[in-house]
Parts: sequence; C-alpha cells; structure tokens
Amino acid sequence: MTTQTLNQHDAHAHDEHEHHDAGAMKVFGFWVYLMSDLVIFGSLFAAYAVLMKGTAGGPSGADIFELPFVLVETFLLLFSSFTYGMAVLAMHKDKLAQVRAWLIVTFILGASFVGMEVYEFHHLIVEGFGPDRSAFLSAFFTLVGTHGLHVTFGLIWMLVMIVQLSTKGLNDKTRPRVMCLSLFWHFLDIVWICVFTFVYLMGVL
Repeated sequence: MTTQTLNQHDAHAHDEHEHHDAGAMKVFGFWVYLMSDLVIFGSLFAAYAVLMKGTAGGPSGADIFELPFVLVETFLLLFSSFTYGMAVLAMHKDKLAQVRAWLIVTFILGASFVGMEVYEFHHLIVEGFGPDRSAFLSAFFTLVGTHGLHVTFGLIWMLVMIVQLSTKGLNDKTRPRVMCLSLFWHFLDIVWICVFTFVYLMGVL
C-alpha cells in the first residue's frame, strides 16, 4: 500500500469520525433543548394545577370534556409514535423508501390529532367556553394549545424531512435530523399522556 493510499485512507477515516462526532453533538444539543421544553411544560402544568378550580361559576372539566373524543386523539398520537419508531428502524436498515413511507403515515396520524384538537377548541369557543371565560379555561387552553403548537411544528419539520430524504437520501446529515425529530415526537407523546391523565381523566372524575 503506497503512502498516498494510506493518507487517503486516514483522511477518509478522519472525515467519518468528524461526521459521527457532529451527529452526536446535534443529538446531545437537542436533548438540552428538550430539557428546556420540559421546564416550560412543567410550569404550565403547575399553573393549571393552581387554576383548575377557578371556574368563576362557569363549567368545570366534567361539564365540557368528552372523554371518548379525547381517547381517539390519544390513540392517534400513541400510534404515530409507534409508526415513527418503525421509520427509525427502517433507517438503521438503510431502507429509504420505508423510512419515507412510515414518516408519511406518522404525518397523517399527527395531522389528524391536530385537526381533532382544533375542532375541540372551536366547539368550546362556540359554546361560550373560551379562554376568557374563567381561569380554569385559560389554563386549559394554554396548556393544551402549547402542546398542539409543538405537534404542528413537528409536522412541519416532518414534511421538511420527507423532502430532504427524497432529495438527499440517508446520509450523515439527514440521519441525525431524523433522530432529533424522533426524540421530539416521542417527547410530545409523553407530554400528551400527562395531559390526558392530569387534565382530561382527572377532570371528569
């Protein structure tokens, strides 16, 4: 093996090491972001806990929450977390077409969740139970709405990823992005389980 060949091999190995380190740093940095997001949601849950009894003579959660409707929302988001997990597994097997297909299914499920949430908000406002009706409803709309905005942002990010995968394929840049979006999506799933339990389930008991 010539010196030039050895140098090329070393340079290639060095580039691969740098790409690996850059991808790991991106994922680590995204974990830091998720921790800050956790603080935001923790504050919103605390505010809701304080204000949930402040109905000002208006309706309580038991009066306005439709648990079967919210259960459908919950199953949609839980299943979308599963389908995203399938996309990650396909990525590890270098099956680009399957990655795109699973992401599209995940997008449809997530968009259905957001559509149902928008319908719920519109229905409550039309009935006169908007965020200005009481402290309870203000805290409810803020907490659930913040989660919904995060899901909407995740859907936009997912569309961008589908386009990037279609144009660039699976490489050292797109793989960490898929993993970061995976962390974000599963995080939102966990937050929603807390919302469902603490807001809706406890609200109707």
